[in-house]
Amino acid sequence: MKSEIISLQEVTFTYTEEEKNIRPAVDNVSFTIYEGEWVAIVGHNGSGKSTLARLMNGLLFPQKGTVRIFGETLNEQNLWETRSQMGMVFQNPDNQFVGATVQDDVAFALENNGIPFEEMVERVQQSIEKVNMSSFMNSEPHHLSGGQKQRVAIAGAIALQPRILLLDEATSMLDPQGREEVLSIVRKLREETDLTVISITHDLEEALLADRIIMMNQGEKYAVGSPEEIFLRGQELVDLGLDLPFAMNVSRLLRDQGIELVAEHMSEEELVNDLWTSHFNK
Repeated sequence: MKSEIISLQEVTFTYTEEEKNIRPAVDNVSFTIYEGEWVAIVGHNGSGKSTLARLMNGLLFPQKGTVRIFGETLNEQNLWETRSQMGMVFQNPDNQFVGATVQDDVAFALENNGIPFEEMVERVQQSIEKVNMSSFMNSEPHHLSGGQKQRVAIAGAIALQPRILLLDEATSMLDPQGREEVLSIVRKLREETDLTVISITHDLEEALLADRIIMMNQGEKYAVGSPEEIFLRGQELVDLGLDLPFAMNVSRLLRDQGIELVAEHMSEEELVNDLWTSHFNK
């Protein structure tokens, strides 16, 4: 059985009155994430998912409950050691860039962590190669497309050889092509390593890639399950301010038009195969 890598036990966090939050942003939330899992944390704006991200990476500490990372309670004493094993990619990659070129930017965190120069050069090259950005080594990050920028941000994160990759709305500012570029890189990294991925997102297409989904609503853990288990709630998700995956929405529209389908489809490929087999390949 996989070992526990992150565990929240009865965690509560409330912002101050000045920040105009009259209820806990996270209210008595407990869950465990295991090594090698891809877990998506989803919810509408204000559901508490971004606060959970800050609690897991130590930008915030809970007022009640405990956050355990790698088996130890997260605190100010072990915060920096813990963060050195956690790669983070945020919503806006421009806010993360500090280097004049792609390779300088990827090397920045390694320099801060005192990695020897020869090893640093090797790690930078390997990480940039893994995200298919080798031809942009000497390019200025701000001249890249949105998807390319996020790939560089991922390269900087994985250069540290982390055990956890935390994506905090990392695809929300990207167009469909950029989003697919980034998610395909993450899928490939998981195939090659035992990397644990935590995806904080409101994009249910992204959540489909996860092993498990933790659904938040008004600061509370609302549901936990596989993507199939969560999405089969259908209209319940829509009523909570979330959209359904594209294939599910199309499936519903087709049924409304009297077109029978074999099942409720999560992916476009499943839907196309159903339509082809049931209605066109006769």
